[in-house]
Amino acid sequence: MKIAIVGAGLIGHTIAHMLRETGDYEVVAFDRDADALAKLSREGIATQRVDSADANAIREAVKGFDALVNALPYYLAVNVAAAAKAAGVHYFDLTEDVRATHAIRELAEGSDRAFMPQCGLAPGFIGLAAHELVNGFTEVRDVKMRVGALPEYPTNALKYNLTWSVDGLINEYCQPCEAIRDGRKQWVQPLEGLEHFSLDGTEYEAFNTSGGLGTLCETLSGKVETLDYKSVRYPGHRDLVQFLLEDLRLSTDRDTLKSIMRRAVPSTKQDVVLVFITVTGVKDGQLVQDVFTRKIFAKDVCGMHMSAIQITTAGAMCAVLDLFREKKLPQSGFIPQEKVSLKAFLSNRFGKLYEGGTMERVHEVA
Repeated sequence: MKIAIVGAGLIGHTIAHMLRETGDYEVVAFDRDADALAKLSREGIATQRVDSADANAIREAVKGFDALVNALPYYLAVNVAAAAKAAGVHYFDLTEDVRATHAIRELAEGSDRAFMPQCGLAPGFIGLAAHELVNGFTEVRDVKMRVGALPEYPTNALKYNLTWSVDGLINEYCQPCEAIRDGRKQWVQPLEGLEHFSLDGTEYEAFNTSGGLGTLCETLSGKVETLDYKSVRYPGHRDLVQFLLEDLRLSTDRDTLKSIMRRAVPSTKQDVVLVFITVTGVKDGQLVQDVFTRKIFAKDVCGMHMSAIQITTAGAMCAVLDLFREKKLPQSGFIPQEKVSLKAFLSNRFGKLYEGGTMERVHEVA
């Protein structure tokens, strides 16, 4: 299967390596950043320079490929999806932006090509895992989805390090959030709904952020009383972010906030991804609660040390591509993450990374 990866940043780089490792994919990376492409070229991955913001250039560049994987920032998603449609290739992305996903859904209408956005960790894996739990109930009251990409050793006042896209992080802190309350879809404010919990002896906080539900609000409409998604952080983080966004009014000056964060908040590859889902409802006539948890740590994959967020985000995308290639997913139109079964995902060679596997072991059983 011939894959065009548009975006040669951290996650695009990781996806390229994971796919190449299998021998089942022909991968070419596209970007306008010559340095990022040069790094991939030195590692034996084919590259081509293209203006990532030019939909026409992307359309011409990806003609003849089977699928386009968009690893660019969320604000380029719709243009890249339109380029994929014009080029006649399948489309996959990692966007967490709600408006972009709605626009991509419209692009997919009547298409003989597949359009599958939100193929990362959250949205992505968290949604398909929650959907699987919900299917085990005859009546569902509450679905709570919590995800955190956290430094393993927090040292600054924010208790946070940059582990993924700064643009995506700021966007999920600023945009309205979908939820279901009393059986009705609602919009709730980001940074609100603060709660605290502990897991394995560590204290955490969680609060509303945008995009993590993916398409679950629509899929579970009329089936659940309460559904929400919150990002997990160490205690105190939300208050400082709220100060920056609201008191200093940086929510209206995202470029300044992005500059501050890139200058002052270090990145790390010593991170942990926390997934925590609870579903409460009726099963076999009894009121019960089912819980699904995962903790994924940084480790060596494909002979490279990768952060937990690299592993989970790129691993989810690669698992979905594998399942699509094997025709275990619809082959055209809009494909929500809920079409992926949890069992199929976790038994996939890339999905095994969520269970503690490594690409070395994955390659052996492929």
